Amino acid sequence: MTPKILRGSDQTPLEPLGGRTAAVLGFGNQGAAHALNLRDSGVEVIVANRPDSANGRRAAAAGFAPLAIEDAVERADLVIMALPDEAQPDVWKQRIAPHLRPGTIVGFLHGFTVRYDLISQPKDVGVIMVAPKGPGRTLRRRYEQGLGIPCLFAVHQDSPAGEAEAIGLAWAAGIGCARAAIVYTTFADETETDLFGEQTVLCGGMTELILAAFETLVEAGYPPELAYMECCQEVKQVADLVYERGLAGMMQAISNTAEFGAHRAGPVLIDDLTRRRMKAILAAIRDGSFANALREDHAQGSPWFNEQRDRIRQHPIEPAGEAVRAWMPWLDQSSED
Repeated sequence: MTPKILRGSDQTPLEPLGGRTAAVLGFGNQGAAHALNLRDSGVEVIVANRPDSANGRRAAAAGFAPLAIEDAVERADLVIMALPDEAQPDVWKQRIAPHLRPGTIVGFLHGFTVRYDLISQPKDVGVIMVAPKGPGRTLRRRYEQGLGIPCLFAVHQDSPAGEAEAIGLAWAAGIGCARAAIVYTTFADETETDLFGEQTVLCGGMTELILAAFETLVEAGYPPELAYMECCQEVKQVADLVYERGLAGMMQAISNTAEFGAHRAGPVLIDDLTRRRMKAILAAIRDGSFANALREDHAQGSPWFNEQRDRIRQHPIEPAGEAVRAWMPWLDQSSED
């Protein structure tokens, strides 16, 4: 079934946020983009962040006066949760929920904590989600260009005054998403599909596929730099074609040799066993096992998470990549996304 989609300012006016204050909790990748875009759209925006942190200093440099979370929440009509998923439950319980005024709208950038019942929402507040489908830097850059990126939109709980949807649409319009598309969904569907895509393709699958291919070539005696270029560096070029033209369009843009090889090798790599494993990953997302693992590791100081980060940093692909990227110094300035 095709979801409901809104596009354009006529369907998503900014007026519901007129005279209201939006508090963005956190000034990281997404938080900064939401705060800046909303402010540039004429919305009154305040930011909650530790002033002495790197993000707090960034917020101050951007013209905000970072507040304590409690102070920002008490002043806000729209509270935008731009904090990490794993940190939200404790911060919510201790610093946000006790300071929410009746009728406040609480907005999430991702449905994780609501989907897995990690926070308890008061009945007298609205709960909504605006989830841009791209990094904060892309959201900001497209806004500055007069463009936008699509977002997913959901209302989990309406406010007593029935304003949650209108304010949420104004928020989405204020950050530029109405220039592309606002796609209606649910917190559950956004969370489950987002986690699945990240784990099987975008981050988990891509990373392990690159590492395995790199190791295969190096073990066969090929230079690490050559292996890096072929199995990692060129991923962006093909991904850009998919992003711009779709899979069929990408196939049309590459050589016949590359396309012929793709049709032969792809089904060998991604077979029924891989699909069964994908279904198992989806099952762990849907039954809450993944969320529990994330929370448990975070509660212990993230030992497993940090071990995995070290594994990537110490992999032989890293020095090979540094060498290859040094041949292209323009990379430091070329990609804002």
